[in-house]
Amino acid sequence: MAMEYDAVVIGAGPAGLMAADQLARAGHSVVVVEAKPSVGRKLLMAGKSGLNLTRDEPFDQLIANYGKAADWLAPMVRQFDAQAVQDWARGLGSELFTGSTGRVFPKVMKASPLLRAWLAALGDLGVQRRTGWSWRGWDGADLLFDTAEGTQVIPAAVTVLALGGASWARLGSDGMWAPVLADQGVALAPFKPANVGLLVDWSDHMVPQFGAPLKGIALQAGDLFSRGEAVISKRGLEGGGIYAICAAVRGGAPLTLDLLPDLSGDEVTRRLSRPRGKASLSNHLRKVLKLDPARIAMLQEFARPLPPQPADLARLIKALPVKHAGLRPIDEAISTAGGVTRGALDEGLMLKQRPGVFCAGEMLDWEAPTGGYLLTGCLATGRWAGRAAAQYLSKPPSPV
Repeated sequence: MAMEYDAVVIGAGPAGLMAADQLARAGHSVVVVEAKPSVGRKLLMAGKSGLNLTRDEPFDQLIANYGKAADWLAPMVRQFDAQAVQDWARGLGSELFTGSTGRVFPKVMKASPLLRAWLAALGDLGVQRRTGWSWRGWDGADLLFDTAEGTQVIPAAVTVLALGGASWARLGSDGMWAPVLADQGVALAPFKPANVGLLVDWSDHMVPQFGAPLKGIALQAGDLFSRGEAVISKRGLEGGGIYAICAAVRGGAPLTLDLLPDLSGDEVTRRLSRPRGKASLSNHLRKVLKLDPARIAMLQEFARPLPPQPADLARLIKALPVKHAGLRPIDEAISTAGGVTRGALDEGLMLKQRPGVFCAGEMLDWEAPTGGYLLTGCLATGRWAGRAAAQYLSKPPSPV
């Protein structure tokens, strides 16, 4: 016998759980269906290094980090901005703190207590969950799922799809929903890696630097600029500073590295012009510019032989061209660009081709850097879609 609910939310990440929350608060019966054996897997993974919930900064500064999708997401994020995210988390019992860069974290520096409290609150609202159920599309108006017990069918007045992008497939975001929606005539943008490291074919002299952080740097690619840090890894460069500019790199923009962003080019030239004596160039760079071994190694890697003239060397130090082999594979990305396009959706994030079906989270065609922006966007779009779905359910039926 088919199960009946007012609303089915497919995908139990932050966007899906937030949509379920809003639907249940509006008085509707809701079930959350997840393909993996447990919920919130990507959220829990993000929390292993400290769950960065949001970035505590003014709205205009916050929304600018959503790039080309900023005007689309602006009303959604405005209704669930950085302060609202913090209020929500505190309402679930999380004590928060804000770091020097404005990043907001739970004091326990992990996601599991917040997720447990959220699931308990959803349970109190009557939200049910099904795990190990993989969505395979529709049979007419009914939703079809593959389960260990065979095919299961759920009819629903509304559906919220929050199936993630196409990165970290082992955590549930495998993009397998894309052909299903494409068959329905839904316009999709191709998936591309976002928040991902760079591949670099290092020379042998870089081996001692593997694992070393690059601190006190700035990165520039196209119109994107970042003062975040990076880490030299065996396969290339990774870290928040790289993630913030990878969208421009993906588009073909050259990448340059400023090894001394707090000094002007003239000041670097002046310091390099000091007498060197018998000191090696590396020691001279360390002494007059306070460059650490990792930054000196980067300079040697990408600019050998170094020019003898201070002004020429200063220009390289201020804008070092980084030679790389592109971005790492999409399944190694933290998130993806691409997915359901803005034009395929109405203002409430409902599919124009499937009335009553809403989309939220990373399956939408937007991207944002890590550092709180990505999670804030997922929560905001999930809330928006959930509210729109609740309004759709509350509309009186059209006259025949």
